Amino acid sequence: MGQLWKNTNSRMPAAGLGAMKCGLIESGPDSPNGHSIQHTINPMTSALFSPFTLRGLTLPNRIVVSPMCQYMSEDGSANDWHVMHLGQFAMGAAGLVITEATHVSRMGRISHRCLGIYSDENEVTLKRVVDFCRRNGVAKLGIQLAHSGRKGSVHTPAEGSKPLAAGERPWVTVAPSALPFAPGWHVPTALTREGLAEVKQEFVDGAVRAARIGFDLAELHIGHGYLLHEFLSPLSNQRTDEYGGGTVNRMRFPLEVFAAVRAAFPDERPVGVRVSATDWVDAGWTPEETVLFARELKGLGCDFVDVTSGQVDPRQQIPFGPGYNVPLAEKVKKEAGIAVMAVGMITKPRQAEEIVASGQADLVAIARAMMDDPRWAWHAARELGAETAYAPNYVRCHPSGWKP
Repeated sequence: MGQLWKNTNSRMPAAGLGAMKCGLIESGPDSPNGHSIQHTINPMTSALFSPFTLRGLTLPNRIVVSPMCQYMSEDGSANDWHVMHLGQFAMGAAGLVITEATHVSRMGRISHRCLGIYSDENEVTLKRVVDFCRRNGVAKLGIQLAHSGRKGSVHTPAEGSKPLAAGERPWVTVAPSALPFAPGWHVPTALTREGLAEVKQEFVDGAVRAARIGFDLAELHIGHGYLLHEFLSPLSNQRTDEYGGGTVNRMRFPLEVFAAVRAAFPDERPVGVRVSATDWVDAGWTPEETVLFARELKGLGCDFVDVTSGQVDPRQQIPFGPGYNVPLAEKVKKEAGIAVMAVGMITKPRQAEEIVASGQADLVAIARAMMDDPRWAWHAARELGAETAYAPNYVRCHPSGWKP
């Protein structure tokens, strides 16, 4: 990462020395001559800014930019918006930046404007974004591989998220069972055995493309009511074959997909999953089942579980509040013995620090707070007395070098 900026009263060195880490300078007790004595707090006092290793990948801190759908693509391809969006975070917003949900097939998108990784053009345009972030940023880069299932063929949120009408180029959605997400939504086609094999191969093909692009990490989206989550939940999976019924059967297809992706992605690079730990609906998927699922994933080589919740059924009653998914993440971590990422209304540095320091989660994923402040990690490091990386051209902006 380059050299460490230590306490000094001199001006900051030129930015050409490479990405640098900057420690917080605090005022200590007054000295006898009346001037404030300055000191740099030991960065290891902050759990949030301690390194974390998954396979061959070592993250410099525990902060993750959570996947955030942008709805700015054309036929799945990335463009200048993605260069700007991901580039700003790569400058130092977190140790790891994960792309928005990147869909493994055209019919697996949520909307016409969703990012994809199902064509050569998708691969080329996304590699342009990744290469830009590598050249100019300091963060590690991950991709979230996704399939929308029955929640696809809809308008973007800015357009109301309603199902596409006949004249709006809708497509046939697929799911475990022919059950729509909500009244008025498209009725999906239940996947046949051939369809299951096709979807699995699409995930594998997406993982191969992601590896060629150069992503450091891959995450499968098995949450928020999308296809693989739909298999887990009895609310959306009413199959009568080996992929439906009891918990073991409902876990079967997501586990098969994970195993195939893990085998296709380079062994030294981590693969994890985002999972909705509960549906927040009676008779839905439960935290206890999530623990069982996480144990099975661990046995297949899963490196982490990104614990979210809900979004498979509009009847859900989610207790939104600061860190509302953290207890679920803690349960999975402790009972499944796997690394976890907490997500959901984590916005403040000391809140994030406490989550990691207390052992509730290994990593914290931040979304809206990152959009509001793309320099979130810089500001958190100053507040917590830690250090974090600055891209070379931005080293000169650290307050230690220009504020009185």
